[in-house]
Amino acid sequence: MKSTTFVGLLAGAALASLTFQTAGAADQARAAMANAKGESVGEVVLSQTPHGTLLHARLTSLPAGVHAFHVHAVGKCEAPFKSAGGHFNPDGAKHGIHAEGGMHVGDMPNIHVPESGALEIEVLNARLMLDASLFDADGAAIVIHAGPDDYKSDPAGAAGPRIACGVIAK
Repeated sequence: MKSTTFVGLLAGAALASLTFQTAGAADQARAAMANAKGESVGEVVLSQTPHGTLLHARLTSLPAGVHAFHVHAVGKCEAPFKSAGGHFNPDGAKHGIHAEGGMHVGDMPNIHVPESGALEIEVLNARLMLDASLFDADGAAIVIHAGPDDYKSDPAGAAGPRIACGVIAK
């Protein structure tokens, strides 16, 4: 009788694990990143977690240096990427990690690209959810800027031109 109970518990645990993995796979999105010439510069995989969205970026062929890394409000990436609109900001907050009354949901820390131009990084955005507000009629995008976000200038952080963009898709 004990072994039957143990086998039942194992089967239940396996089923729960399978259910969790299947649910987790459904809570992902991707952004294929491209530069202004339309050349691939990598991918960002977004995964919903109980604590927000984890963004796993695998980037290549970017200029070395510090660059702003944001979620933008429109899922359209036509060079020079102004088509992606402003930062994703469903709450109407001010811009900037250091700003009182800030930050936008799309605000994230700067990325630091080494001389090789390749970077793999994970960023947890605790306020971003893979929900209907992100996947509304005009979608959303990931944008990388030429310069760093100053974390305070409203509305966009004085980060300069947009050098890469990827539409977020389920």
